[in-house]
Amino acid sequence: MADDLHWVGTWTTAPAPAEGAVFSNQTLRMSARVSLGGDRLRVRLSNAYGSRPFFVGGAYMGLCDKGPGVVPGSNKRLNFGGAPSATIAAGAFVVSDPVAFDLPPLADIAVSVYLPGDLPADFGITGRYARQTNYISPPGDFAGSEVMPVGSITGDWFFVSGVDVSGSRDAGGVVALGDSLTDANISTLDAHCRWPDQLARRLHELHGGRPMGVMNQGLGGNRILHDIRGDSGLRRFDRDVIAQPGVTHVIVMLGTNDLRNRWAKPEEEVTADQMIAGLKQLAIRAQTTGIKIFGGTLLPFENETFLPGAWNPERERTRQAVNEWIRESGAFDAVIDFDRALRDPEHPTSMLPIYDCGDHLHPSDLGYNKMGDAIDLSLFE
Repeated sequence: MADDLHWVGTWTTAPAPAEGAVFSNQTLRMSARVSLGGDRLRVRLSNAYGSRPFFVGGAYMGLCDKGPGVVPGSNKRLNFGGAPSATIAAGAFVVSDPVAFDLPPLADIAVSVYLPGDLPADFGITGRYARQTNYISPPGDFAGSEVMPVGSITGDWFFVSGVDVSGSRDAGGVVALGDSLTDANISTLDAHCRWPDQLARRLHELHGGRPMGVMNQGLGGNRILHDIRGDSGLRRFDRDVIAQPGVTHVIVMLGTNDLRNRWAKPEEEVTADQMIAGLKQLAIRAQTTGIKIFGGTLLPFENETFLPGAWNPERERTRQAVNEWIRESGAFDAVIDFDRALRDPEHPTSMLPIYDCGDHLHPSDLGYNKMGDAIDLSLFE
């Protein structure tokens, strides 16, 4: 019975506006690495930023093979209320019907979506920068094809926002809410070096531990208090954290972009007290719904080159004040000290060079994996 299933998110991506994307009678094939495995799954498609409804002509999910191919025999049609197609209202999402599927943990999957209509630039396409190689077909419906013809390659995910598996009743889910440091900007394409990926690997290797799905809701440029690309952390918290299937824990690492104020708007210059007030609200909202929330300290970014001039001594003092509050206030159920894990002990306003991708803001692949290693797995028992 459907009512007996316990759904847990095994993979997610945070919806955001996809600037400049257009589609017309094309198929998208997008890859993702799941965390939990299972024998039944469902897929979520989002029209969060669409200006009007749009029609999905068909959707499939299979196990990734080489390039745009799926493992022969693995490609399964997704239905929506028993129908092979669906219309998604503006600002809404749809969840597919459950489908039997032998999904191993940490598997690479391919979700194929056929878009028969025209989606021009003014439509408001929902997507996300992926650090994955994904494929766009020439005109036509190739969602059910084992090897899809390729019209172009993209590094984004479009419309697909989540994959859920049915798990045991003790299975939980942890959401990683953050910015590009959680999204793993600058990391190696297709290498799965995001710190939530490393957390998922460690949880899977913890034999006998509680089954945990890991849902990455990192969004490049995201801030606690103000919108940039997509909604602020305060605005998207209910959708991207509380509403996730099976969520039991959330790790929040937000605030670096509040400090950097990359658009240089005087009205958006923040104080430590304002950032702390926003983080307090996230903690209250999580704990009110029974979700344990862990606060992640903010990484050092002295003299970053990604946005020259974004760092200054005053903003550094603010970062340290916020980190001290995260560590000492008791507002969170636990603290993940990413700052301590990556900073240079001889120069704590900077990352250790081995963990720095070179722009002094984003970690290297090794740094992102170190962040995943800094999380105490006993917190999820």
